Amino acid sequence: MEITSINTEVLSKMFLAGAKNLDAKKEWINELNVFPVPDGDTGTNMSMTIMSAAREVSALENPTMAQLSKAISSGSLRGARGNSGVILSQLFRGFCKVIASYDEVTVSVLSDAFQKAVETAYKAVMKPKEGTILTVAKGAADKALEMVDETEDLVVFCDEVIKHADYVLSQTPEMLPVLKQAGVVDSGGQGLMQVLKGAYDSLLGKEIDYEIEDASKGSGVVKISAETEKEIKFGYCTEFIIVLNKPLTEAEEHEYKAFLESIGDSIVVVADDEIVKTHVHTNDPGLAIQKALTHGSLSKIKIDNMREEHQEKLIKDAEKLAAQQKAEEEEAEADEPRKDMGFISVSIGEGMNEIFKGLGVDYIIEGGQTMNPSTEDMLSAIDHVNADHIFILPNNKNIIMAANQAATLVEDKDIIVLPTKTIPQGIVAMVNYIPDYSPEENKETMLAEIGNVKTGQVTYAVRDTEIDGKTIKQDDYMGIGDSSILSVGQDLKATTLEMVDAMVDEDSAIVSIYYGTDASEEAAEEIGAVIEEKYPDVEVEINAGGQPIYYYVISVE
Repeated sequence: MEITSINTEVLSKMFLAGAKNLDAKKEWINELNVFPVPDGDTGTNMSMTIMSAAREVSALENPTMAQLSKAISSGSLRGARGNSGVILSQLFRGFCKVIASYDEVTVSVLSDAFQKAVETAYKAVMKPKEGTILTVAKGAADKALEMVDETEDLVVFCDEVIKHADYVLSQTPEMLPVLKQAGVVDSGGQGLMQVLKGAYDSLLGKEIDYEIEDASKGSGVVKISAETEKEIKFGYCTEFIIVLNKPLTEAEEHEYKAFLESIGDSIVVVADDEIVKTHVHTNDPGLAIQKALTHGSLSKIKIDNMREEHQEKLIKDAEKLAAQQKAEEEEAEADEPRKDMGFISVSIGEGMNEIFKGLGVDYIIEGGQTMNPSTEDMLSAIDHVNADHIFILPNNKNIIMAANQAATLVEDKDIIVLPTKTIPQGIVAMVNYIPDYSPEENKETMLAEIGNVKTGQVTYAVRDTEIDGKTIKQDDYMGIGDSSILSVGQDLKATTLEMVDAMVDEDSAIVSIYYGTDASEEAAEEIGAVIEEKYPDVEVEINAGGQPIYYYVISVE
């Protein structure tokens, strides 16, 4: 079988197949993390990133290559989670910049797209590290460039590119000692390979389920069975297209979906910069229509009475209620004055959330180790903070890139990302915020103080491994410092105290203990008492963090 060009329909299917393959393998990819703790969830992050784009692609009807490229690029960009997800979105962004100009993709075009993808991704990373997804992507691009002169057959081309990229992936343990210690290849690189292999399977014509969950198909009509119809809660199947006055912000889209959920079910909403496709089962079609009219004009309106009920008064009542709600929303927004500086913080656990709120954080994004917020989550948070200058505290090394990416997409506000890698660093940054200082002065002060914080986190190992010269068995307790594992043991208290001993020095003044959901206040106080006795010049603070996974998060200043 020889294939010399790929049209939009084929490429769309290839992308969906790649997305589905990555999604199916995400748990396996998570297991490849070099630390034996759920720290980053590479497979989950990459899957959520690409599935965000896949839903946009699935909603397209007979797209042009430019439209397909836009859906892939914008969908992955806004859905990007974690470092691996952000890098993947940048690979797609660069790739799409090239293919958008063509009606069909040949070997030459595909090679150019690979080169642009790698160039864009490397530029997005401040300090690129070899032995990662970047290295695998570069290996694929290098082989693609070599194959341009060898063949015009896309089947041969893709086969050779994938084989070489697989070889590069196998070599990543030789580039990163931490991978070799753990006996794994790079998880991000493996995630990229699953995308490429899924796409290649589609090109070969293998049978693949292209169905994407929560994505609209065709007109967006949701079919229901006769059995279901007998138990219908909402009687009117309502669908229409909104021709937007202006593109919806993320906050507006979320609010629109939430409104539809409040009046019905079976909701499908697919938005781009120009239109919004809407499908909802409701007893009050007028409510949905009136709400939609606040965003633009309507076309292709279709309302079916699924229960053959005749309730003519519903639409008028619905319109009145929607107008009332709109007036209330506008009044609430008008009451909130614009301020000079605002704060967004990523946090985990009710206790941590309350600490940040008490320090003046305007908006909390739930996330952290097990669920990295996406670029879209960051943009939504920014929309909610009515301030000229907004500081973002990622509080996790895997979230910093998503925050930086969001900052580049905002034009009407000054976004300042403080590269906080831990919750304690975020807390210290907020403690040192001075309202009378300018944004730049506060940035300098907060950055300086962040550098004085040491963080340790106590959790358990999910598998046997060897890290930082320490042999770790499944279910062992571990004390993880800023750059290495500080303690390992089978006793939680002893492991925690050993970690603290490794963090405290003659300059230390404050030790803050934040106990999680799987630890008690009494146990935290016992640990605090030992620290105070051993280090009489050190002040110990005990706080209810409420964080999952980590028994204790401890900072030393």
